[in-house]
Amino acid sequence: MSTLSTVSVATKRLLLGRPFRSDKLGHTLLPKRIALPVFASDAMSSVAYAPQEIFLVLSVAGLSAFVYAPWVAVAVALVMVVVVASYRQNVHAYPSGGGDYEVATVNLGPNAGLTVGSALLVDYVLTVAVSISSAMENIGSTSSLVHDNKVFFSVLAIALLAAVNLRGIKESGALLAIPTYLFIVSVAVMLIWGAIDVVLNRPIEAESAGFELRAEDSHLVGLAFVFLLARSFSSGCAALTGVEAISNGVPAFRKPKSRNAATTLLLLGGFSIVLLLGLVLMAQEAGVKYVADPAKDLIGAPDGYQQKSMIAQLAHAIFGGFTPAFYVVAVATALILMLAANTAFNGFPVLGSVLAQDRYLPRQMHTRGDRLAFSNGIVFLAVAAIIFVVAFGAEVTALIQLYIVGVFVSFTLSQTGMVRHWTRHLRTETDPRARKRMYRSRIINAIGLVMTATVLVIVLITKFAAGAWIAIVAMVILFVIMKLIHHHYATVQIELDSTEDDEVLPSRTHSVVLVSTLHLATKRAIRYARATRPDTLEAITVNVDDRDTRKLVSQWEASDITVPLKVIASPYREITRPVIDYVRRVRRESPRDVITVFIPEYVVGHWWEQILHNQSALRLKGRLLFEPGVMVTSVPWQLTSSDRRKNHDAVYTAPGDVRRALGDTSDNR
Repeated sequence: MSTLSTVSVATKRLLLGRPFRSDKLGHTLLPKRIALPVFASDAMSSVAYAPQEIFLVLSVAGLSAFVYAPWVAVAVALVMVVVVASYRQNVHAYPSGGGDYEVATVNLGPNAGLTVGSALLVDYVLTVAVSISSAMENIGSTSSLVHDNKVFFSVLAIALLAAVNLRGIKESGALLAIPTYLFIVSVAVMLIWGAIDVVLNRPIEAESAGFELRAEDSHLVGLAFVFLLARSFSSGCAALTGVEAISNGVPAFRKPKSRNAATTLLLLGGFSIVLLLGLVLMAQEAGVKYVADPAKDLIGAPDGYQQKSMIAQLAHAIFGGFTPAFYVVAVATALILMLAANTAFNGFPVLGSVLAQDRYLPRQMHTRGDRLAFSNGIVFLAVAAIIFVVAFGAEVTALIQLYIVGVFVSFTLSQTGMVRHWTRHLRTETDPRARKRMYRSRIINAIGLVMTATVLVIVLITKFAAGAWIAIVAMVILFVIMKLIHHHYATVQIELDSTEDDEVLPSRTHSVVLVSTLHLATKRAIRYARATRPDTLEAITVNVDDRDTRKLVSQWEASDITVPLKVIASPYREITRPVIDYVRRVRRESPRDVITVFIPEYVVGHWWEQILHNQSALRLKGRLLFEPGVMVTSVPWQLTSSDRRKNHDAVYTAPGDVRRALGDTSDNR
């Protein structure tokens, strides 16, 4: 093995750890206490900015519009209750991990399923881009280094998060559990502390409470005001992102998988609703103001006023002089925003694996890596998210407009599929108790369909022109690409499964050894070709230089080799074309013969040696593989430089060997 390869393998082992055996898959499954932070970090992070987005949109109509913030939050919470209840039916009915994709495919057809798949894949990519960019924006408010280089730090954070997930889902879950639970506990303590102050009539006043709002339009009435409330509601619905990840990740749970997934969904919904409503109510009690442009929209703010996030303002108002508690909340919020992308890093690879299994994505997406994670899906997600972050300059305001469209497309189609699922089963079910459960489930999913479809329409109307069209275009492009991939795989399958075999059995074998120089590699190729006992054996060389060709012919005749050598003319000094023409001529003369071409090839130990050797052999193999009735055989000759690699390979476990159960078996000794 070369020094470069040795270093790369050592680096991989240092970052990702030793490979896991295939029979260790069960040890990577998640208990509920780890599954919650793994799959809930996205939804929990949404709680950190969804209330803020509600207030931000309502600020357009002035301070009087803030009175509607609790009602908007209640509407979002109601949708959350229905969606969680609906997805609890999903995980019981479809525990295989296909989630919305499987529900839509089975009940509405493959096109509906593929629409869901493309929508979720795009939304997972945007989840990573938005979450990481938001985290860098929050950290950048306290660090000029991060603020001035937020694209670089966003890319670095995505790469580190991908590396953590490549180590395995259980290890990443254990690592992320602490910040997720820290956020839940710290915000809950803050809200309880604030509620106690309210009950005891102790004033809670945010630093922005004394400022006035300069509204863009404080006289909105009728449809215009309804549209504003709808925009506020659609922004608040960002709190629902990540709910669907649990239905896609059921296979990652410990048994009983469906029950544990349903319980985790219930916990996720409960925490999200309590924190969302608590933050909105407490923000209204504390008089929090949050606007798009503080210098322009806040009347009474001092020059250079730096607007803090809503949670930061609340923590400062509630904890007052108790600075440690304020910093705990601030750090926990920053961490949960940065780690929210982990939900996508668990949902995207599993969904990609299911799509690959159905031949809509390359089969490599279905392959588990050395640590039994879907490594290719993790890497693909990281690269795609980095592209979005770089393209949009890590600007949350620009990225967030593309957000949540995909997830509500999947919500709506999934609930439609579940209604049809229960209707189909009710036609054949005769047990009264089972029918009662099915009726109840169908009602829940029907309510979910109405609500999610309504939200989808609102999101499309309020966000389309602001950037949501980009996400829709990405979904359409991905849909078309997956259809083309599926068509290719289906065509190949039909071709290979064909029962008609019009190939005539070969009557003879005709072996050809390619020769450039008479040396040990050539002699080995001739001996090997002779050992296959062909009906006809000959050597050919291409005359690209008269002097070298005469020398080769002279050496050949003086040697003890009995195989005839043919010289093929090449007026234009080509090698590949004359060999191809000769092979085709032999095929035309003897169409029932199988032609085997033996090509001597050097085995080298350094990458730069590969550039100096084997180029003609590679070109010839590439062309000969397309010729019908022609077999290509490489005859290796190991140069001295390959000895080091051979010695290393004696103890080397190749990447991917664990997937084929060929990995290091030292654990069994």
